This record gives sequence, C-alpha cells and structure tokens, in this order.
Amino acid sequence: MVTEISQDGFFSGMHKGMTITAALLVLGFVLFTGVMPDLAGGLFGTTRTWIETTFSGYYLITVMLLLVVCAYIVLSRHGSVRLGPDDSRPDFSNFAWFSMLFSAGIGIGILFFGVAEPTFYFDNTGAFGYPNNPHADMAGAAAMNYERAIDALRVSVFHWGLHGWAIYVIVGMSLAYFAYRKGLPLALRSALYPFIGERIFGPIGHAVDILGVLGCVFGVATSLGLGVSQMAVGLERLIGTDPGLNSQLVLIAVISTVSVISAVSGVKRGIKIISEMNIWVSVAVVATFLIGGPTLWLIGAFGDTVLDYALNFIPMGLWFADDPGTTEWQQGWTIFYWGWWLAWAPFVGIFIARISRGRTLREFVLGVLLVPTMIIFVWLIIFGGNALHQELTAAGGPGSGGIIELVNAWNLPAALFESADGIAGTGAFGWVLSALMVFLLMSWFVTSSDSGTLVLTTILSLGNEEPPQRFRVFWGVVIGLVAATLLMAGGLKALQTALIAAALPLSVVILVMTAGVLVSLFRESRRRVGASQRQ
Repeated sequence: MVTEISQDGFFSGMHKGMTITAALLVLGFVLFTGVMPDLAGGLFGTTRTWIETTFSGYYLITVMLLLVVCAYIVLSRHGSVRLGPDDSRPDFSNFAWFSMLFSAGIGIGILFFGVAEPTFYFDNTGAFGYPNNPHADMAGAAAMNYERAIDALRVSVFHWGLHGWAIYVIVGMSLAYFAYRKGLPLALRSALYPFIGERIFGPIGHAVDILGVLGCVFGVATSLGLGVSQMAVGLERLIGTDPGLNSQLVLIAVISTVSVISAVSGVKRGIKIISEMNIWVSVAVVATFLIGGPTLWLIGAFGDTVLDYALNFIPMGLWFADDPGTTEWQQGWTIFYWGWWLAWAPFVGIFIARISRGRTLREFVLGVLLVPTMIIFVWLIIFGGNALHQELTAAGGPGSGGIIELVNAWNLPAALFESADGIAGTGAFGWVLSALMVFLLMSWFVTSSDSGTLVLTTILSLGNEEPPQRFRVFWGVVIGLVAATLLMAGGLKALQTALIAAALPLSVVILVMTAGVLVSLFRESRRRVGASQRQ
C-alpha cells in the first residue's frame, strides 16, 4: 500500500494514478456537459428515467434494508464495539460532532427546499401534471386545510428523515470501522476487504474510490450551482444587486475561496468553527420564525407531524405506486431523493467517519440517525409550517398567499424569502432576517465544500487524514470551476441528473459495504467469544 503513494515530486503524499485519472474524468465530463448541454441533458435524462422506472422497487427495498441494519446494530451486542481500539475515546465534543454532522450532511439543501417542498405537497392543483401529494390523497385530505398541511409536512420530513440518514450511517460506520478498528485506509475500498482482501489495493479498489471522488466533486458542484441562485436572490433583496449570472459567478468565486481556506486549516479548526457558527445562527433564524410566526399553531403542527410520521414512516417507505399519476410523483420525488442520498453517501459517509473516531457503534448510529433528523424536523416544520399557515389564512382563501404560485413557477429561492416577509415584513427587521438566511446559505455551503475537498483528497491519498494542502487547494478550485463552467454553459441540470443516475452503481457498492461490515463484526464477535472461553 505504501509504495502506491508518491514519495516525492508534485504528487508527493498522493496516489498519482488515481489523482490524474480523477482529474481527467472530471475534465472530460465538464467538457462534454458544458459544450453539448442539450445532448448531455438528454442522455443523462434518459438514463435517469430508465433507472427510476426500472429500479424504483429496488431503491425502496435497499433504503429500508439499510434502516433495518441500523436498528439491528443499536439493539445487538455489536453496539458496544468502538470505532478504534477498545480504550479510544471521541476526538470531538458532542456539540462539535453534531454541528459538523448537520452542516456537512444537509446544510444548504434544507434551506433551498425547506419552504418550497411542504408548499408543493400542500397544493392540490396538480400543476406539474401529476398529484401533488398522493399520501395526503390516500388519507382523504384532498382539500387545502389543516389535515393536508400536516400530510404535506409528514411527506417532507419523510424525504429528509430517518431513511436518508440511514444511508449515511451505514457508509460512515463501515468506513470508520475498517479505518480505525482494522487499520485500513479511510477510503471506500476498505469496506470491500472482507471479500477481496489485499486486492482492495488493486484496480477494483481504485475504481471504487474514483467513483466516490467523482460523486463528491459533482455533488458539491451541483449544490453550489443551485445554492448561488438562492444567495443571489437574497443579495438582491438586501443590497439591490442583479441576481443574474455575473453575481452568481462572483458568489462561486468568493465561496470557493473561503472553502479552500477552511479546508487547508483542517477539521479541528476551520470546518469545526464554521459548523458550530452555523448552528448558532440557525438557532437564531429558527427562533425568529417560531416566535415571529404563529407560535402555538407551529407547536401543535410539530406534535401532529411527528406523531403522523412515527405511525406512517415504515408504510410510506414500503409503498410502491402502481398507477401512472402516483408513479410519476414517486419517481420524481421519493426515488429522486433516495438517489440523491445514495449519490452523496460516499462523500458524507467518509467525512462522518473522519470525525467519529472513538465512539461506539451504538453511539454512532443513534447520534447520526436521530440528532440530525430531529433538527431537520424542527427546521422543516417551522419553516414549512409558516408558509403553510400563510397559505391557509390568506385573505383570498386557502392557497392564495402567493407562495404556492412561486413554487409552481419553480422560483424556489423567492419562496423562502416570501415566507420570511410574512413574518418579519420588508422593513429593517425583515432585512436582518434575510441577511441571516443569506449568511447561512453561504456558510453551510462552505462547510459542505471544505468537507468535500478534505474527503476527496483523503481518498486520493489512500486514507491520509491530513492530505497535502496543495491538493486541497487544487480540488477546492476544481469544484468551483466545475460549478461556474456548467452554470455558464447551462449544464448544471445535466450534472444533477447524471449524479442521480450514478446512485445506481453506488447503491450496489453500499450494499456490499453493509455486508462487509456485518461479516467483520460477526467474525470479531466469534473471536471474542472464543478468547473468553479459552480463558
């Protein structure tokens, strides 16, 4: 293994072959998608549609299986196993750990969809050609009333809750277990060790790791491309700047620069500090939405939504649509989300593993599965609930508040700020609230980007937790350039579609990883039992 890492020259500390291959693949993809966005979009779109149509049932079963494995780890004797030697202890405090989990694992996405998604599910006009919310329709909540609002929130937290985080848990747990307990590299290849042994250091391992690197680059670049549109709208409201392409490119440059600086400083400095700051600012924003909005209504909606979710999340996870309208909805939303979680899992999983050394498996699973999920529940129900309450109580009747209209026009950035205006108005207080949300959009992306840069350089250095700084800079710049190039060429949608299509092979890798860690845990348990019997 050591001989594969360059010992001198420009590539010192890195795997030269994988680094060059990954860079060339990124370049080739960007050229193809940027020069021929229509062809690329059509090709990737056709592939994605085929995958979602053919493998919907497979995705549903896979994600549910991973959730079952999480429950098994918590309840079994394996839960006491530590991610490291038996006497190891966590590197980070619980607060720092939770902050980094949430900021890297979800961050910008929940701001982008936090208002828009519940609003879409609340609408009943079928503006996109299929039912807005089949789960509400099946429950008899077809009218835009309180019952449909709760169903809209339930479906939203379903897509952002336990099922998605179970994917992150399994990947992060597998990688941390093999890295810190078995002494293997902190890379995707290590989870294959129980099946192919030392061959993980050959072509199979290289291919798996490169797939993870590409997913990381394209995933973070896609989020940056989507996020800057929302940031630009926010800045227009704050200081009157044009939200067009030039402003978005400037934002990409600024955020990429800050991300590189943070990544170079390492996990224990930049990433940790910014993640903790994100949490405190998020608390201030959420508190404003809670206190400034219909507080008692939101508290009641929170209780009703969590109860509704607890009673229905298993049936919802196993429900398979079987008619054209509901099938199109499920593929466009649930299957899209499962693919998105799967595509992001290598990046987020490695970062979670990186910050989780010393914790027990039970502590790891419960922490990663439950804490971010509860934070997301609070965020979605307070943000989405405010928008739904504004639509329910609109002067022109339910559904006439203007937010649904923005969502149906797919102007999701404006929907968030429109909801904020309903709470704080458009005066000084509203300006401050908008400024805080723009800051969160930027800082959350910084934590996702610097985490991604650290992760992919860790992979390309075969598990070095402090990879060479020049390559952190290089890949941080690459991510920004990919987002900027595709934004100018109109290829971001094609990139997003390709990322979802890539979730299919990644799902197979994740299932193998799951089997690998279970096999290794059973072997370790048998050895311990045998050792105790000999004593």
